[in-house]
Formats: sequence, C-alpha cells, structure tokens
Amino acid sequence: QVQLVESGGGLVQAGGSLRLSCAASGRTFGSYAMGWFRQTPGKERQFVAGINWSGGRTYYADSVKGRFTISRDNVKNTIYLQMNNLKPEDTAVYYCAADQDLTTVVGSPRRPVYWGQGTQVTVSS
Repeated sequence: QVQLVESGGGLVQAGGSLRLSCAASGRTFGSYAMGWFRQTPGKERQFVAGINWSGGRTYYADSVKGRFTISRDNVKNTIYLQMNNLKPEDTAVYYCAADQDLTTVVGSPRRPVYWGQGTQVTVSS
C-alpha cells in the first residue's frame, strides 16, 4: 500500500516556475515507478511525466518536454516536478501516481494503481 500527498501548487504568471512535490508513505517506495498526470474539467486525466524506480529513466509528454523535469529522492520518499516557462494551458489539477509497472506511469492506456489527492496549478496570462 502506498499513500501519496502532493504539494506545491498555486497561482503563477505565464513564464514563471513552480515545483511540485509528492511525498509517499511505505518502506517499498524505491520499488515503484512514479508519475505526474494532470486533469482539467471535462477532460480525461493526461500523462505529464514519469520516472522509473531508480530515477535513471524519465519520460515526458511532448507538450512539456524541455520545460518540465521529473526527479525523485528515494531517501526522502519524494518525487518532484520542476515546471519552468509555464503557460496558461498548463493550468490543471496535477496528480502524483505510483505503480510497480513502469508502463502505467509513462502514458500507456493502463493507469497506475495509487493516486494522490491532487494539487491545483493555475497559470495566468
């Protein structure tokens, strides 16, 4: 069982930066692939970024490549999403996710098992 708690969302102007954090419970955190997804009202939750258990491999949606960076600290049981050069279209609720199957956190149709409660990111123009 893994519990996930996101933080770091907020309101920022276009071109600004935010860093999201996701703290995970459980002694087996290091065995889980992790990812970030986002959702806007009336739309499906979309893949944003994923990272394997060691942090050695990262994956990004085309819309955020070059602007967002996912990372993890297996000592602190935390993953991060550094978001730079934010755009109004990045406005969404951002969710952290975990699964032992890497394919579920890198944009495949199968969804991760564990989810956080979400954190709102709003980018003003």
